[in-house]
Amino acid sequence: MSYRYHLDQKDISAIIFNSISEGVFTTDHDCRITSFNRAAEKISGFSREEAIGKYCFDIFRTDLCQTRCALRNTLENGKSVSNVRVTIITRDGRKAPISVSTTLLRDESKQCNGAVEFFRDLSEIENLQEKVSRFNRFENLVSNNEKMQHIFKLLPEIAESECSVLIQGPSGSGKELLAQAIHNLSPRKHNPYIRINCAALPETLLESELFGYARGAFTDAKRDKPGMFFLAQGGTLLLDEIGDMPLSLQVKLLRVLNNGEYQPLGSTRMLQADARIITSSNRDIKQMVEQGTFREDLYYRVNVINIQIPPLRERLEDLPLLIEHFIQKFRDKRKKDIREVSGDVLRLLRNYDFPGNVRELENAVEHAFVICRDNIIQVNHLPERLLEAAQSGVMPSAPANYGSSSEESIIRETLARHRGNRLETAQELGMHRATLWRKLQKYHIEHP
Repeated sequence: MSYRYHLDQKDISAIIFNSISEGVFTTDHDCRITSFNRAAEKISGFSREEAIGKYCFDIFRTDLCQTRCALRNTLENGKSVSNVRVTIITRDGRKAPISVSTTLLRDESKQCNGAVEFFRDLSEIENLQEKVSRFNRFENLVSNNEKMQHIFKLLPEIAESECSVLIQGPSGSGKELLAQAIHNLSPRKHNPYIRINCAALPETLLESELFGYARGAFTDAKRDKPGMFFLAQGGTLLLDEIGDMPLSLQVKLLRVLNNGEYQPLGSTRMLQADARIITSSNRDIKQMVEQGTFREDLYYRVNVINIQIPPLRERLEDLPLLIEHFIQKFRDKRKKDIREVSGDVLRLLRNYDFPGNVRELENAVEHAFVICRDNIIQVNHLPERLLEAAQSGVMPSAPANYGSSSEESIIRETLARHRGNRLETAQELGMHRATLWRKLQKYHIEHP
């Protein structure tokens, strides 16, 4: 009777082994495959007969096989590995993302007989994430923020109108990306897009760069030189940081906008201007008008449509999306298989004030890519200024820094990312579970 029960248990184990949706295989001490379940066959494309007896790296051919193999590391140091993302090459040559977990395989006497690896196919999940992320992207702009989404909806009409646009927002918030998007969506998209920084050049040089000059206009003018208005003919001209343009030059710019013509330095000819003007500034132009440092008539010419980009600290719900965007960018650029940031990194970044806005976040992710040698960016991979700010305690706590609408968006996004797990959501947000529950009730967020 006991012998029959032993057979039944063995049969049940085999049924379970071949019925679970996760791929499972076992290896000996040399990483040769000793068992291979049906899900492993389906995901890899290799049959059980083809896999057993082969080295696991000959079957899976992952991007980490020769450098940081999770299974080999487990066999060498005895430590289990959980949910490491790797890309395998299937039997038919297709790249497939999988999540890998490994642990030692022990017999009844606790002796190590090899290792076991569990893996699941991430293809559908990542395809779904990509489809979802498209709803939050517009050209090269990425945002979940309500104000930014409103801008995205209006952008096609703004681009089509060809009227003057003034884009305002702090340095590093994405003003130039927005200007580029307007050009790309406009009827002028096949013509030049020219940008000039009004704060980077002295007045005389800025004038010659904008309008060009004729030969002999000054000592070193050996030949005619076209200006930005000429180069942008039929296209778009972005006057970046227009708030730094001198008053004397503002008069000449106003003449171009009013009459549609300009005169190169040292020339007697008037040239026709056919460039759409987009301006941007990190300063409050309206306040400058009140202070007499910016011409009121020019302000109304360039401010037909006004777009205000909020600073990153006011749209913290964008952090995960922006981080994912920059990780993808630098993963392709630097050929490193870094996939995410740790929860500690996300908590630290959410508590940081980001004086440099999105540009500073991008800089921090790029810095981490240089330092990080694993799949996950950790706190010690971030720039020193972020770590010093965290250690000094000058950063506000996360809940105190959130506006109510921003807080609701952050809670929704974090809860969704943790698949409704309230404990993990509360831990990442740095609040007690009871506090999270009250906020779920406050914002009428249904628990998945």
